[in-house]
Amino acid sequence: MALKQVIEICELLDSAKVTGEQVASLLKKRGVDEVEVKSIRGEKGKTDSIKVCFTGSKGKRSGGQSPTLGVIGRLGGVGARPQMIGLVSDADGAIAALSIALKLADMKGQGDVLPGDVIVTTHICPDAPTTPHEPVPFMGSPVDMQSLNEHEVDPKMEAILSIDTTKGNRIINQRGFAISPTVKEGYILKVSEDLLRIMEITTGRRASVFAITTQDITPYGNSLFHLNSIMQPCVATQAPVVGVAITTESVVPGCATGASHPTDIEETVRFSIEVAKHFGTGQCRFYDGEEFKKIVKLYGPMNHLQTLGGKR
Repeated sequence: MALKQVIEICELLDSAKVTGEQVASLLKKRGVDEVEVKSIRGEKGKTDSIKVCFTGSKGKRSGGQSPTLGVIGRLGGVGARPQMIGLVSDADGAIAALSIALKLADMKGQGDVLPGDVIVTTHICPDAPTTPHEPVPFMGSPVDMQSLNEHEVDPKMEAILSIDTTKGNRIINQRGFAISPTVKEGYILKVSEDLLRIMEITTGRRASVFAITTQDITPYGNSLFHLNSIMQPCVATQAPVVGVAITTESVVPGCATGASHPTDIEETVRFSIEVAKHFGTGQCRFYDGEEFKKIVKLYGPMNHLQTLGGKR
């Protein structure tokens, strides 16, 4: 259970004055050894990038061979001040990622260390801008997507869960969370059976998958429509990426306040930690490596979709 950690993180982030250093201080007090905070400035303000690293009992950081999982909390900002007062719906990605980090720290304090390394990244901005989007406004970001990817996508990540609020759409309409098909180097692959299994066990419900399109796996900045930023890590890595969307039945703007649901975020946190456990022991595959080789052999590489493309 991780509801305690979710509530703690919500209370910490629900502030006009919250900083990455405050988050790092909480994690360090709970026993996290490696927390890195960097302030990133863009044309529309600044945000604090935060990276938390956990060393697994058999992970690469300790000389072992267990694979490294990346968890990225995607968002524009945790607040949209001065337009909106309070924690916005868009903050759910950061809340989930930081709650995962806090829960892993507490587990370590109780003697439970995961086999593989885990790297958790997100960013903290209490006053992010908003931007027009259909059917509801997007939360903007004080810095561009390329800068966020440079800080959040670590080359040591061998598979990535990208967690993002995904409520401002008509694509997935139910409370809780849903996962995407696996994306790797421009290919949208089949949905991971292992992730579906873990999802059904942790939620006690049938698995839920949301649709993505070719546009969604291309970089921001190419003037194409994107569902949101949930799949953006896939343009900056060769590792397989799966989106974990925190969802609602109704269409909810990312800049709405009072719209975060702790129980839905907690389910997302538990799912992600279970994925980390199984991924580190080789019991959770994001994709079939042999089939990926075959599809590339048959149809060629698709990593041009990881670029802004050519002008015509």
